[in-house]
Amino acid sequence: MSYNLKIYMLALVSFLVGTSEFIIAGILDKVSVDIGVSVAAAGQLITVFSLAYGFGTPFLMAAAAKVDRKKLMLYALSVFIVGNVAAYFFSGFAALIVSRVIVALSSGVFVVTALTVAAKLAPAEKQGSAIATLVMGFSAALIVGVPLGRLVASAYDWKLVFGGIGFLGLFAMLLIAFAIPRTDGEQPVPLRDQLKLLKNPKIAVALGITFFWLGGYSITYTYISPFLLDITGMSEKFVSIALLAFGIASLIGSKLGGFSTDRWGFKRTLVTGMLFHSAWLVVISFAAHSPLLMFPLLMLWSLSAWSSGPTQQYHLISLAPDATSIMLSLNSSVLQLAMAAGAGIGGGIVEGASLTDVTWIGAAVVALAALLSAAAFGYFRVVAASRAGARRSSS
Repeated sequence: MSYNLKIYMLALVSFLVGTSEFIIAGILDKVSVDIGVSVAAAGQLITVFSLAYGFGTPFLMAAAAKVDRKKLMLYALSVFIVGNVAAYFFSGFAALIVSRVIVALSSGVFVVTALTVAAKLAPAEKQGSAIATLVMGFSAALIVGVPLGRLVASAYDWKLVFGGIGFLGLFAMLLIAFAIPRTDGEQPVPLRDQLKLLKNPKIAVALGITFFWLGGYSITYTYISPFLLDITGMSEKFVSIALLAFGIASLIGSKLGGFSTDRWGFKRTLVTGMLFHSAWLVVISFAAHSPLLMFPLLMLWSLSAWSSGPTQQYHLISLAPDATSIMLSLNSSVLQLAMAAGAGIGGGIVEGASLTDVTWIGAAVVALAALLSAAAFGYFRVVAASRAGARRSSS
């Protein structure tokens, strides 16, 4: 079996894991009504998930460092199944929080391990594309998983979504068991040694880029369903179609980001993608009340936002090629903390101001990520040097 096919199989399982994570944003309004809390309070389920993922993953990955990577993915999927089935059988806000924590911890271990395995399966010159393929799996969750979950929740019950994900987790385990080869674990790296990487200014800045990029994205995306229903005025049917359009664009964006990284380098790809990401959120603010304009704008936002996913992963690996799994673990943690912060900030905006403001604030935070990237890559120094050279030539 070729390495490409194995990576696509990992991406297929990543699709299932991604659906379990992203689906809350797609059915947030229905969850809030059913469990009797506000939309902003229901949005904090994303915050809880992200905090558990962000803080728990590094500890679990350090503890399981010596475990064969294939076994580790199977262990993670078994816990993932338990967490989703719990959401189906137990009711109430507290039970749902516990379920989200269980799913978050297992998802974190699976995602980091799968990214590490994909990087090892691919030739060195194809690592960017291999990582992009896995990110594509998560993007596919937005394409198929979230819209389909929205339709199931509208026609039947939102709990059925989690029950179905738990059942499909069994097939995911079989796929990993038969298709993915054994991959040796690594020497255990104590958490304090992992955190020493943060003393490297380039790594600290790179993780800061992840935080602002995903934080800005999360501020808006967490509340996208109520935004489309209440502000744009879409019907239930058209919200599902809009989420499908958003997901299709995320798939294209992920592949485009991987291709551009291999072809033109991660620096240009990352800065350009984030600038467009911020710009489209601003445009969405002006077109918030137009369902007709919202479809193409959602796709343009998603395409630019998700182009940064594989690019940033590759950027971080390039900073510490001898510590790939640690870098991916740290980045996954920062990513989830950014999602938690974004969901929390978005909830505050929804409660204290208006749903319409989530796009403006999100755009501003993503713009900070673009500026930080440009500064880290020395673009401002190049501009300053060229201006100084021009002044010397004129004199």
